[in-house]
Amino acid sequence: MTNTEHTGCHGIDIGGSKIELVSFAIDGAELREVFRERVATPGHDFSAFVQAVAGLVERADAALGGAAPVGIGLPGVADSRTGRQLSSNVPALNGRLVAPALEQALERPVVSGNDCQCFALSEAQGGAADGVPTMFGAILGTGAGGGYCAGGLLLRGFNGVAGEWGHWSVPGHLLAQYRLPSIPCPCGREGCFERYVSGPGMRMLHRHFGGDGLEPMEIAARANAGDSLAALTLGAHLDLLAHALSGLVLAIDPHAIVLGGGLSQLPHLYQELPAAVRRHLFSGAQVPPILPPRFGDAGGARGAALLARQQLNATAP
Repeated sequence: MTNTEHTGCHGIDIGGSKIELVSFAIDGAELREVFRERVATPGHDFSAFVQAVAGLVERADAALGGAAPVGIGLPGVADSRTGRQLSSNVPALNGRLVAPALEQALERPVVSGNDCQCFALSEAQGGAADGVPTMFGAILGTGAGGGYCAGGLLLRGFNGVAGEWGHWSVPGHLLAQYRLPSIPCPCGREGCFERYVSGPGMRMLHRHFGGDGLEPMEIAARANAGDSLAALTLGAHLDLLAHALSGLVLAIDPHAIVLGGGLSQLPHLYQELPAAVRRHLFSGAQVPPILPPRFGDAGGARGAALLARQQLNATAP
């Protein structure tokens, strides 16, 4: 039975290798962490996945002293017509009605969003963009996605996919400039920004320019040491990323952009991206602050809990 007083909430972040649950007590507008646990993700067995989540929630309920609402950040996107999960890096979830299955197992509503949206919401409420009128959280990790928040609330759009900038197409003139192929994307299209500006995308660029496809941190280190191929890779990556972010500025004009994912740890992005984005904008348009995340990888579960609380507040009488 669900606790109708909602004195706490659970946030669950689903990753390819781990499931993390964090429970929060609600103290007015603040969330206070009271419980945290991680378990391995059963990547190929949906029943085992549901049982793993149910076990986490059972232990978390005990820590809070009662059943609490659940928010969950899922990798990939949900089909807006069927609700089935798509493009997930957890194979067991693809094609599944994940939230309904969890609602049945947990005997309570489950509010779901993708992991990028949860990251953005966490950084909009108490994070790097706290108090900013509008913000965009841009993930640069194994993929490229994001979320848009206004007034501290996540805006998900008609299909629930607002923020999927990684699936905009790279313009042909940029592909031609760097002699890049139009690479197929798991979304079913090709030439998506995600294939070039994510972590794997940067490794692909390094191989394309004649390198050996190093990890991004090593590419950056070699560029700083004077390696010309690494420097060319970073320059092309920066230009491609800047073009994508300039599109965000023109489309939604956020007051701040917060970077997330593994590439958000690259210092040169904060030093060089603003000028690079400006080169893709018309004269007079200003680039909003581009900020590192406050919560980083820890923000996914927190954002999922905030998403659950946002839904509760939206449906309260």
